[in-house]
Amino acid sequence: MALCRFVRLLQVSRTTLVTGTRLYSQTGPEPLTVKQQNNGIRRIILNNPKKRNALSLSMLESLRENILSDIDRDDLRVIIISAKGPVFSSGHDLKELTSAQGRQYHTQVFQTCAEVMTLIQDIPVPVIAMVNGVATAAGCQLVASCDIAVATEKSTFATPGVNVGLFCSTPAVAIGRAVPRKVAMEMLFTGTPISAHDALLHGLISKVVPEERLEEETLSIAQRVCEASGPVVALGKATFHRQMAQGRDAAYATASKVMVDNLALRDGQEGIRAFIEKRKPVWSHKAEKAHE
Repeated sequence: MALCRFVRLLQVSRTTLVTGTRLYSQTGPEPLTVKQQNNGIRRIILNNPKKRNALSLSMLESLRENILSDIDRDDLRVIIISAKGPVFSSGHDLKELTSAQGRQYHTQVFQTCAEVMTLIQDIPVPVIAMVNGVATAAGCQLVASCDIAVATEKSTFATPGVNVGLFCSTPAVAIGRAVPRKVAMEMLFTGTPISAHDALLHGLISKVVPEERLEEETLSIAQRVCEASGPVVALGKATFHRQMAQGRDAAYATASKVMVDNLALRDGQEGIRAFIEKRKPVWSHKAEKAHE
C-alpha cells in the first residue's frame, strides 16, 4: 500500500511540474521553500519566516514538489528539512481555514497535508528534521513524520489547536505514533508546549544539541546514512514502517522475508564479504540481485 501511495504521489508531482504550482508567496518573489543538493544530501528549507513558516496549501505543495523532484536519482541518499527564522513551523495558516474559504478548500488543505506527511515515510530515502525553534500543530506533525529529528535545546513542540477551537486531530496521527499515548493526550488536550529535552525523553525527536552544533550534528547523521548502501537503506525503511503497523507475528514474518530479499541484493552480499575479509564495503548503490 505504501508503494502504491508513493507511485501515485510521484505521478501527481510530475503532473504538477507541467502545470505549475504556487511556489511563491503573494507578497514577494521569495520561494516558499528552497531546495539544495550536494553529495547525496538534499536540503529543503521552509522559507517563509514572516508567516512563521506556516504550512499553507502553497507551502505544502512546494514542499511536496521539492521532496518528489528526481526522487529516484541514484545519488540521492537522504533529505534534510529545516527552516529559516526562529519558528520551524507554526502549522496550518489559520487564514486559510475561515468560512470564507469554504469546505472544499479546507478538505484540499488537509488532504494535501496528509499526502506530504505520508510521503515522507513512503519515499525510499530517509528524511531528517533539523529543528531550531518552535514547532506547533502541523509543524509538530511534520517533525513527528520524519524518520529522524535533531533539535536545539531552545526548541519547543506543541499541539495548541484546542486553544483556538480546532483540535489537532491530524497532527495526532503522527504524534500519537511517535510518543506514548498519555503524553500525546496531554499535549492535545492542553496545548501546553514541551521542551526539546522532554520531546527527546518521549521519543518525538532523536537528539538534542546546542544551537551552534545543530548543523554539524545533523550533517554528521546524514553523511553516515550516505555511507550505507542506498537500496539496503530503502528496503529497511519500507520494512520498518510496515512493521510498525503490524502485529508481532506478522511483523516477524515480514521482516524475515525482507532479510532474505536483502541477502539477495548485490550490496547485501558485498557487505557480508567485506566484513569477512575485514575491509570497507564498496557499494554499487543499485538494486541489483546477487542471486535469486
